[in-house]
Amino acid sequence: MRRSVSEPYEKTSAWGSISQYASGWQRVVGLSHLWWVPVIAFAVALRLYNLTAAAIWGDEGSSLLLSEYALDDLWFHAAHDVHPPLYFFMLRGWIECFGDSIASIRSMSVLPGVIAVGLGVWLTRQLSTRRAALLAGVMLALLPTAVRYSQEVRMYSLLGVWLLGATLALVYWVRQPTRARYLVLYALLMSAGFYTHYFTALCVLVHWAYLGVVSARQASGERLLMRPAWWAANAAIVLVYLPWLPNLLDLVQHVDQLKVGGDIGWEEPVDMLSLPSMIWQFLLQDEGLELWRPLFWAFPLVLAAVVVVTGWLDREPGRPAVLLGLFFLLPVLLVYGVSFISPVFIERYLTVYALGLPIVVAMAIDRLPSRLSLLGAALFVLFVVAELAGLKNNYTVDERDQFNVPVEFVNQHYQEDDRIILSDMMWYLSYVYYDQTDAQLQLYTPPKPDGTPTRPNAYGFGTLVDQDGGRIYLDHLSALPADTRRVWLISSNDAPDEFAPLPVGWRELSRQDGGGARARLFVLCAVPQPQPESCR
Repeated sequence: MRRSVSEPYEKTSAWGSISQYASGWQRVVGLSHLWWVPVIAFAVALRLYNLTAAAIWGDEGSSLLLSEYALDDLWFHAAHDVHPPLYFFMLRGWIECFGDSIASIRSMSVLPGVIAVGLGVWLTRQLSTRRAALLAGVMLALLPTAVRYSQEVRMYSLLGVWLLGATLALVYWVRQPTRARYLVLYALLMSAGFYTHYFTALCVLVHWAYLGVVSARQASGERLLMRPAWWAANAAIVLVYLPWLPNLLDLVQHVDQLKVGGDIGWEEPVDMLSLPSMIWQFLLQDEGLELWRPLFWAFPLVLAAVVVVTGWLDREPGRPAVLLGLFFLLPVLLVYGVSFISPVFIERYLTVYALGLPIVVAMAIDRLPSRLSLLGAALFVLFVVAELAGLKNNYTVDERDQFNVPVEFVNQHYQEDDRIILSDMMWYLSYVYYDQTDAQLQLYTPPKPDGTPTRPNAYGFGTLVDQDGGRIYLDHLSALPADTRRVWLISSNDAPDEFAPLPVGWRELSRQDGGGARARLFVLCAVPQPQPESCR
């Protein structure tokens, strides 16, 4: 007789003994229904640890700048950015309620990151046993790519809530197709996903592909894929998205401007190493290119084989392993393939789909027969060891993560009427958060040798400063006002110097490195009298 997806295994294996012992202890203390609480607490602890250790970086700075706009302006500027507006609206509200300290603004990502773990546990429990849900919960809590983006002021952990929630609603509907409320919830969650990140479209493909697999085993009159309610739910998603659609189409028309501004097209072209490298990034927070080459290939291939074989052998009602396998593999493979044409194979864009990997691995371990329990235990241990190494990499904060150091140096030594000029937009986006001076920050935009301007355009990050471009952009250092006495130059601490050659008469007084940047204070000696004391 085939086991129901909700029936627990009864084995005499090591895994079974542990489960029986844990269940017995839970019954003694009367907390059997709260077995998931330690998993959630574990996820919270991992995401709060070292939350404020690294400085705000450019992408986070852009989120904060967008959130400062009034609602109408925020809609407009988000339309010119490369992401939809929902996260920025929510961030604005969060800051109004809880302030803009690093702990506060990053906690807005911690919360959905923890909720995503809870949804992953819930989803696994609906598709498999409690033991599988517990294993999945531990691995989801530890998953380094999920922990990382639960600690950044960006939308990726929030996207996990929408897409895992929508997938869970879909599972409920597949089981009870007459319950329209599940599709209503599904449509709302998917709409929120589309207003959070464009890669939500990949989840649509996952769900349609999954229903195609399920429908293939159903009678023609019962196929879920052909039910009017399913089509109506998807039509509702499109209708909800229509107000934003013109902005998306406008953005597509200006892809060239986004490339010029460096907002897209900066990713390196993919090759045969990129796919296993992405798996290592999810788990190790490192591309793995320095690993022993057989290991570099073997572990990702083992994980891929586990996903594929578990889905292939899945004979459970509703094909749960197929759903989770598609959730992980389909987006990764599609984006990898597209990236041979236009590189978009970026870890943070796919981290929401990486959440499917621990779940399907947990289901695979749970389904192993008793005689292979040691193999399952070994796979679990290997997965967790890789995750722990990735967390170590996540939590290791080095000098390159401390951009606040040179900014604070400037704050401490700033004098009235000092000029502050930054060499790069990414430095500018981070600097604004830490700046405590009254200076008008300026962005150095020297023309190229052929005279081509380098000023940002009105798309991508450029939309955040374009309205103030007349005051912010500085094409030549010699164009500074004649009465300028002291200038701070903020640039990379690597050669070559983005500001070279400096005008005649500039004398360096001090410097401070940090976060890959360098702050230098110059006194301008070649100016009309009276000269600064340091020039005498």
